[in-house]
Amino acid sequence: MGKLIVISAPSGAGKTSIVHQLLKDIPELSFSVSASSRERRENEVHGKDYYFLGVEGFQQKIKEDAFLEWEQVYENQYYGTLKSEIERIWSEGKTVIFDVDVVGGLNIKKQYSKECLSIFIMPPSLEILAERLIGRGSESDQSAKKRLDKAAQEISKNKQFDTIILNDDFKTACEQTKEIITNFINA
Repeated sequence: MGKLIVISAPSGAGKTSIVHQLLKDIPELSFSVSASSRERRENEVHGKDYYFLGVEGFQQKIKEDAFLEWEQVYENQYYGTLKSEIERIWSEGKTVIFDVDVVGGLNIKKQYSKECLSIFIMPPSLEILAERLIGRGSESDQSAKKRLDKAAQEISKNKQFDTIILNDDFKTACEQTKEIITNFINA
């Protein structure tokens, strides 16, 4: 059995950017592509950013017990980790790295407590998080408010993670995360 790295954070805290940097810097890592029921955004690639299954396709995979973990984040908006992703990455002799929401990250940690390092990326503040979400240009005001409400709940769970990294400076956050992960992989 291989190792797992969980990177979780509220939406807009920078976890995806940090994961992309880690994948460049640490060759032992391989990205676990999550599944989603949502529509693909213009710049996203099926099988690279997400497996875009649609609501019916996602619900079918739930019935087939194909997920390590899954969650209905909002109405008809599902996200999850396919068991086949972990098997694929471990068969390549790599360490799995996840970019997942807080509930998903804690679910993975619960199932693989000894093999998993869980890292929570902490935004500098909810105000800065709001600026980042609005600055993306991909969120409506209503969607951004929904994500900020959820962010406050997610931040309250940060102590359940093995490590908390403050992302107030991207380069520093990446360096700290890389050091923690490298030590875990080599332990």
